Amino acid sequence: MTDDLFAAMDAPDDVTRPLAVRMRPASIDDVVGQSRVLGEGSPLRRLANPASKGSLTAPSSIILFGPPGVGKTTLAYIVAKQSGRVFEELSAVTSGVKDVRDVLKRAHERLVSEGKETVLFIDEVHRFSKSQQDALLPSVENRDVTFIAATTENPSFSVIKPLLSRSVVVKLESLEPDDLKTLINRAIASEHGLDNEIRITDEAVDEIIRMAGGDARKTLTILEAAAGALTGDKERKKGAKRPIITPDVVSKVMDVATVRYDKDGDDHYDVISAFIKSMRGSDPDATMHYLARMLRAGEDPRFIARRIMIAASEEVGMAAPQVLQVTVAAAQAVAMIGMPEARIILAEAALAVATAPKSNASYNAINAALADVDAGLIGQVPLHLRNAPTALMKSWGNHEGYRYAHDWPGAVAPQQYMPDELQGREYYHPNDRGYEHEVKPRLERIRKILHEEDDNGDGRSGQRNA
Repeated sequence: MTDDLFAAMDAPDDVTRPLAVRMRPASIDDVVGQSRVLGEGSPLRRLANPASKGSLTAPSSIILFGPPGVGKTTLAYIVAKQSGRVFEELSAVTSGVKDVRDVLKRAHERLVSEGKETVLFIDEVHRFSKSQQDALLPSVENRDVTFIAATTENPSFSVIKPLLSRSVVVKLESLEPDDLKTLINRAIASEHGLDNEIRITDEAVDEIIRMAGGDARKTLTILEAAAGALTGDKERKKGAKRPIITPDVVSKVMDVATVRYDKDGDDHYDVISAFIKSMRGSDPDATMHYLARMLRAGEDPRFIARRIMIAASEEVGMAAPQVLQVTVAAAQAVAMIGMPEARIILAEAALAVATAPKSNASYNAINAALADVDAGLIGQVPLHLRNAPTALMKSWGNHEGYRYAHDWPGAVAPQQYMPDELQGREYYHPNDRGYEHEVKPRLERIRKILHEEDDNGDGRSGQRNA
């Protein structure tokens, strides 16, 4: 059982506890934000209803998925308290299979002997091993416990499929600025919070919200630190003016804003995805924003450089082929120089991609060719293109009739290059942007020459000059 959490919920007047703990909501209606998942008929609200005990229509297992500080632990406890269930908690960091089995045994005995249901809450369930998660399955399946888990990582990848299939996944979002503003004002006014002992400017509220990054717990932690910097342990004299929290006070207690970015979790993939899509979408400003987020979070600059190189080929390609050279040079420079100067090199390379004309024709061309090869459309290499280093191979007809391209006008010799089975296949389709605007009409003329048959109709291209 979580003694600190029970004590905080049941004794909120204990001023020795952190402000974030004292201000925990006592019911679902008191929860700030998350209206999308707490509406009427939602799984959490149905489960919190006392009538849900013993009901087969209420969900028996819920996985709360979201970033830190959005109320996952609080919601689990509220569900237990409002519904009249017993609350038990395990931490995936410190608990083993034996701990899981002990809790499940207690829950089963409690259900049989006293008729009391148990909410088993597991924090950071993504840290549970497969064997630990397997140990939960029988009790979850038999409804010996109401299972609620919390994770900051996508449960699709961190929770075993049998447990996932038996659970409702509830995705929680970072709190909106208006939600955090409500929390701040509530904490200042509440007798369980700061009890109007301080005032705060609108600018300071905005600064706290900016630094908190959507995290309710961090919002209240910063507020408490700012209030403590003004009041200390001294009691305010009767009639004295209340101290005011200003942006300067907030800056003194918190130097750097929280950057929401987990290099091993969804934030990593979401931010790099947004970075790539911003370069593809030719938005240099958004490109710089996501690059800054990754750099501030300590992302490996070599990883970023690799993604920029890939984008140079996939998003820009032949529309501006010189951009790939820029990104390759940037990757080499990043490896030699390192941070913090590497940020400038990465910015230049990313901006080169973001501001270049775009074409995915190279990307589409190789994918289409691979699809044909994978489908078995291969065919024989035409004889005149085959190697003939020996007399025997020459006697087979290898290389016979080959036309050396440089001997023809424009270095385009009219002959067949594709296997017979693939004659007429076209994979590369340049667009009209950047350098491909020049390539497109030239390629049309080349293909017209290459695809013509000679006067004998033997499948070879004709003798006409380009």
